[in-house]
Amino acid sequence: MSDSSPARTVVLDLWCELQCPDCHTALDDVNALRERYGDRLELRLRHFPLEKHKHAHAAAQAAEEAFEQGKGWPYVAAVLAGTGELAKKGEPFLVATAGELGLDAEEFDTALIDGRHMLIVDADQAEGKAIGVTGTPTYVIDDQRLDGGKSQEGLRGRIEEIVDHLLAQA
Repeated sequence: MSDSSPARTVVLDLWCELQCPDCHTALDDVNALRERYGDRLELRLRHFPLEKHKHAHAAAQAAEEAFEQGKGWPYVAAVLAGTGELAKKGEPFLVATAGELGLDAEEFDTALIDGRHMLIVDADQAEGKAIGVTGTPTYVIDDQRLDGGKSQEGLRGRIEEIVDHLLAQA
């Protein structure tokens, strides 16, 4: 019998807020990590809407709808690129962004009205608070919390060290 065990996948949780300019900046690091590790790194978006941002909770729900429609990460990137527009326009910006990406904008509007993704967002936020997340972006990998809310300097390197170590153990 040959050893055909699947390669190990490392999980990286990104606690993010879609109205947060720091999370927009963090996307470069996230994309570099995804490119470097491919399928060996499972990147999970975790929602941590901050009270100071009026449209963050709606944006988190909209992101969940985008993942359901199959374009989660492109939608997240587009919303983060437009944090200023989100602050000015709110939910109409979220729906318009969905339409620009070829998603079902009417379904986004309905999802924001009926709150179908609210429990996911609320559960993420509660879990984040329980593990000590206080700001965004925050990364959790191998039970280690790395806070990028104050400074992102050196975080990608630290994440790479952890991923490399975990993959070497596989």
